[in-house]
Amino acid sequence: MSAATATTAPAASLDADARIPLRGHLRHTGALIRRNLLWIRQDPESMFDALLMPIVFTLLFVYVFGGSIGQALGGGQDAYVQYVIPGMLAMMSMTMSQGVGTGFSQDFNSGVMDRFRSLPIGRGSVLFAKITVEVARMLFATTVLMIVSVLVGFEITSWTGLFAAVGLSALFASSIMWVFLTLGVILKNAQSVQAMGFLVLFPLQFGSSIFAPTDSMPSWLQHFTDYNPLSTLADAARGLMVGGPVAHDLWVTIGWSVAITAVMAPVAIHKFRTKN
Repeated sequence: MSAATATTAPAASLDADARIPLRGHLRHTGALIRRNLLWIRQDPESMFDALLMPIVFTLLFVYVFGGSIGQALGGGQDAYVQYVIPGMLAMMSMTMSQGVGTGFSQDFNSGVMDRFRSLPIGRGSVLFAKITVEVARMLFATTVLMIVSVLVGFEITSWTGLFAAVGLSALFASSIMWVFLTLGVILKNAQSVQAMGFLVLFPLQFGSSIFAPTDSMPSWLQHFTDYNPLSTLADAARGLMVGGPVAHDLWVTIGWSVAITAVMAPVAIHKFRTKN
């Protein structure tokens, strides 16, 4: 490809993308969602993380940390189950979001994205389809989480609150996926995306109220948890599922989700359109 062709290709794709009507974008997104689901059907091993991660993490935290942290909560392991399961819902939303970036990077390196970018389809449709399928995978993982949670003693006090918490987690997960999609475009391979994801995930997950109350943390770390969106998501899910204050954490989480999407979605789409 000549230098002139390489320079004009992104501009041509932008013009073609702008001429596609909304109905066309929706049709393209639906076709790509079907393509991604068929790929999962042909490769069921890609669902192992969504199946096994909720089981392993639930059993690990309940039976390894449940006794000691539960005593601090004043109720033993049963109290910890009621505390940690809503937090695990928040953790699933973040952990499962990482997969969209690694999968996107693999598609680039395998040449799949070059084929998509050569077709007369909306560039944003490729990203929206990816996010939709990953949210579906997250909901599957959440279903597994809730089944295991009931088996270890979690009591669902409000089905309405449960569905609201799941919806809130899906909203937040979809916003975080735009961050990982951007990483999937700008980083060279899936290993780099995964490494960067761990650098983001670990401080956010363990510097939050997901696994333990933040009262005993150092003051500087408590300040971090106050602004950590995973803390507000976990606390909102906890209030919805087992009772307690909800409004503040609910609106802060929604605000984080909207802000992250508003900033990162245009960035991800632009990077995808202009990537050579």
